[in-house]
Amino acid sequence: MEVRSIYKYARISPFKVREVTREIQGLPVSAALDVLAFTPKKAAFLIGKTLKSAVANAENNANLKADGLVVKEAIVGEGPTMKRMMARARGSGSRILKRTSHIRIVLSDEIQIETRETRKAKRKAEEKAAKKEGTAGETKERSTSSVEKKPKAKTGGKETKK
Repeated sequence: MEVRSIYKYARISPFKVREVTREIQGLPVSAALDVLAFTPKKAAFLIGKTLKSAVANAENNANLKADGLVVKEAIVGEGPTMKRMMARARGSGSRILKRTSHIRIVLSDEIQIETRETRKAKRKAEEKAAKKEGTAGETKERSTSSVEKKPKAKTGGKETKK
């Protein structure tokens, strides 16, 4: 089951928030909260609030336990931009764009939580399969390969006319 939480009109640029949301995608909720707690950015605080809200939604509305939840999506969209003016030299003015963002976090309990041990076992199994295929392929290549041709010698001198 999927549970989501949306933080709208957050007063921070979407570019700055996306940098932090990339770090937590695919992580279990507990690991994501740890990452956010030790990230020294304003975006980490705002995403943490949204993630905690999504966990509370899962526990209260969907009767799910926080232990089995994984961050399926952490998407940041652009909100409305406030345009302001700042005085410049010679009576002119320049624009200041105050950007906002919409932070959406989707949690799921259907995704398999991948731990370090399961990743290691999976990698070893792939290496064994690759070795079996690799040794069978090498024997075929050796038997079918022909004698290697030597490159022709270059005739590099200057020719003189007599």
